[in-house]
Amino acid sequence: MKLAAIDIGSNAARLLITEVIDITPETPKFNKLNLIRVPLRLGFDVFESGLISNEKTTMLIQTLKAFRHLINAYEVDAIKACATSAMRDAKNSDKIIAIIKKETGLDVEVITGEMEANLVYENHIAENMDKEHSYMYVDVGGGSTEVSIFGNGKLTAKKSFNIGTIRLLKNGVTENVWDEMKEYIKQSTKSHRDIVSIGSGGNINKVFSLSKKKDGKPLHIELLRDYYKELSSFSVVERIANYNLRADRADVIVPALLIYINAMRWANSEQIYVPKIGLVDGLVHHLWEEIRNA
Repeated sequence: MKLAAIDIGSNAARLLITEVIDITPETPKFNKLNLIRVPLRLGFDVFESGLISNEKTTMLIQTLKAFRHLINAYEVDAIKACATSAMRDAKNSDKIIAIIKKETGLDVEVITGEMEANLVYENHIAENMDKEHSYMYVDVGGGSTEVSIFGNGKLTAKKSFNIGTIRLLKNGVTENVWDEMKEYIKQSTKSHRDIVSIGSGGNINKVFSLSKKKDGKPLHIELLRDYYKELSSFSVVERIANYNLRADRADVIVPALLIYINAMRWANSEQIYVPKIGLVDGLVHHLWEEIRNA
């Protein structure tokens, strides 16, 4: 069975097309067929004006039309399309979702921050790691960060915070929100020992790539601090030139590192694993569960 997931985020829109091979009900195999990312950057409108502009709306519609063509070409059996922080905050999101439905036939659901945290956790990475540690998922996006704590074989806490890379660039994160996240992580992790972090999001994947670490090896918090200090010393243009970064990655990678470092520091977590997962992967898993249980 072929499934498609669409994530309309604050920084980019993503389409993941996956083939699910149902070897056994307990161990289906998920094979990625295609992953497309388009840097729409809706958050730059929303976190400044509270609205998605006509220009960004047109870009979004064109992107989703292209996604729809690819979905048809792959003969996908089922689709799940979600929008996150920027659409949650946009005053005109209902109007835009109606246009999307009319122009593309896609039903887009604006999900809550809690649902976003659930979907990232649905990748179940921690369940396949050793039981000696507790784990903290940290998913950093343009508009929000989702934190989930996994210990003693189960999910013990999850929460979404309006702290994201684009919000930080737009000075849209108050000290109160930082304090809320700090207190939540400290309280949620104080009964856990040896916490290992699991990072998702395009920025931590890019940092992992820059580190030249082998797949499956963790990054140490001190390495993240080094990259934060190093990258912060350069302008966006210099980051593009020196690190071969895309323009839409070069500006957000520094605030992303700040979020990961703070989350790890507050949890007394020294290491972070960077599996190649994201919200779209969780969406595919969620869609598969819906179909299987229907």
